[in-house]
Parts: sequence; C-alpha cells; structure tokens
Amino acid sequence: MISVIIPVYNEEESLEELHERLSGVIKDGEFIFVDDGSTDRTPEILKKLKEKDPRVKVFTFTRNFGQTQALMCGFEHAKGDIIVTLDADLQNPPEEIPKLVEKLNEGYDVVSGWRKNRKDGFLRTLASEIANRIISKISGIPLHDFGCTLKAYRKEIVKSLKLYGEMHRFTPVVAGWMGARIAEVEVGHEKRKYGVSKYGLSRIWKVLLDLFVLAYFNSPRRTPIHIFGTWGILSIVGSLISGIATLWMKIGKGIDMTGNPLLYLTILLAVLGVQFIGTGLLGELMVRTYYESTGKKTYRLKE
Repeated sequence: MISVIIPVYNEEESLEELHERLSGVIKDGEFIFVDDGSTDRTPEILKKLKEKDPRVKVFTFTRNFGQTQALMCGFEHAKGDIIVTLDADLQNPPEEIPKLVEKLNEGYDVVSGWRKNRKDGFLRTLASEIANRIISKISGIPLHDFGCTLKAYRKEIVKSLKLYGEMHRFTPVVAGWMGARIAEVEVGHEKRKYGVSKYGLSRIWKVLLDLFVLAYFNSPRRTPIHIFGTWGILSIVGSLISGIATLWMKIGKGIDMTGNPLLYLTILLAVLGVQFIGTGLLGELMVRTYYESTGKKTYRLKE
C-alpha cells in the first residue's frame, strides 16, 4: 500500500483537483492531509473529502507549526509500505508518483524528485540552486534538489526519522547517513495554479543553519571533539611556534618585547586553543546526552 502525505496550509482552491488527480493515480492507498493551521476554507473542504472517500485521512493542527512538523505527523500515522510526500499546490504533478515508486522498486530506500525545469521566479530558482549546492557539498549526498517535497520512501526509513525546524528537506541527508540507498529522478514542475507561495526566500538562512545543526548531531564520524579539538590543537601549535619565536627575539636578539605583536599572538592562540578544546568536550557531552536520552542508535542494521 502507498501512503501519500500532503502538508496543507491555506490551499482551499487546489484541494479538490488534487484529490481527483490523486485518485486517478493511486487506487490502493491512503491520502493523509495534514492541515497546518489553515485559516481559509481548507478544514471544511478536507472534511468533505474525508466523508466521501475512506482513503482520506485528515489531521488538523491547532496552529501553524510548519511543514516539517506536518510531515512528521504524516510519517507517524502512515500505514503504507511506501510513503510518498507531496505539496498541495499542484506544482509537482501527482501523476509523477508512479515514476518515483518504480525507481524505488529497483532496490532504493529513498527516491527524491528533481525539478530540473522549475517554473518559479529567477531569484527563487537561483537561491535554491545555490542552497542545494551548499547542502550537497556539506552533506556529501549528491542530489540536485533537496527542496522538492515530492519524494518516495520505504516505511523503515521514515519511521526512524526525527526532524525539527526546517529539516524536512534533509530527509535524504539523514537517510544517507543511516546507510540508505538514494536515487533521484527528474519530475515535472508547473507554475502555481492557485493562490501564492506560503514560503519566502528568508527561510534559506534557517535551512542552512539547520544543516549545520544536523551535521553536528548526526555524523558520528565527525564528533565535536574532533572538529573543535583539531582547531584547538592547531591553535596551541601556533601558540608554541609564536612563543618560541618571541623567546628567540628576546634572548637571542635582545629585542624589547613591549608592544611586540608576536607576544600577544602567542597569548591569543593559547587562549583560543584551550577554548576550542573545552568547547569540543562540552559538545561531546551534549551529543552523548542527546543519543542516550532519545534512545537513538549511532548505527542502522541492514538485517
């Protein structure tokens, strides 16, 4: 069975057409609509869809919590073996879902859509392109379009995900770090037919910050003490070199050290080294507390 999760926020115009097109694509499945605190007629329309179609499930938030939380709600309640996520604005055609499922059945755990020919504005497309390259470089996951909501997952993957903030776009990153096999397929992208986009360019900075947080907490091979400790050791080594040069100038050359920049550099690097190592130790403590308190494992078994 296929579970399709659709986060919804003030999309009253598109819901009936979306449901009709989904029904034409998926016969055996469930459609999980998560209303993210809509203030228009969205709740009313979703209620009518639920009454006439038993495949429709509706979960309504008390307020606008965000797309990540809406997807997490859908993940927790999905019963299908294959889980597909889709925006409600119809920019990603529901008719593309079989393409992702077919690729998933080739042996992959996650299949991500790639809006190669986006129909968004120039600035939005450019900003997204830059963000995607940064995310791919930092995460090591070679995808072109992390922001495309149209993705397909195996149930075992999403049931182990814990996402916060704006981290829904990083599900392939988290899955990849867990050892999942990831593929990408080109999908269609259409101009927005109804309403306006609910998300602006301002969230790009939040996305990048979330990526650094994600990398910090989810990459066991790069623990905090390794990251900060490396900079700490380099700073201390630099302090020693600078200190030796300072002593040589004082003892060997008889140069007055008053106002000598090397003296201040020696002290600065020594302090920075101690601070970096201390920060690494504190970070290590935080990460270990995080894993132990959440019961999250630092590995994933294949069998």
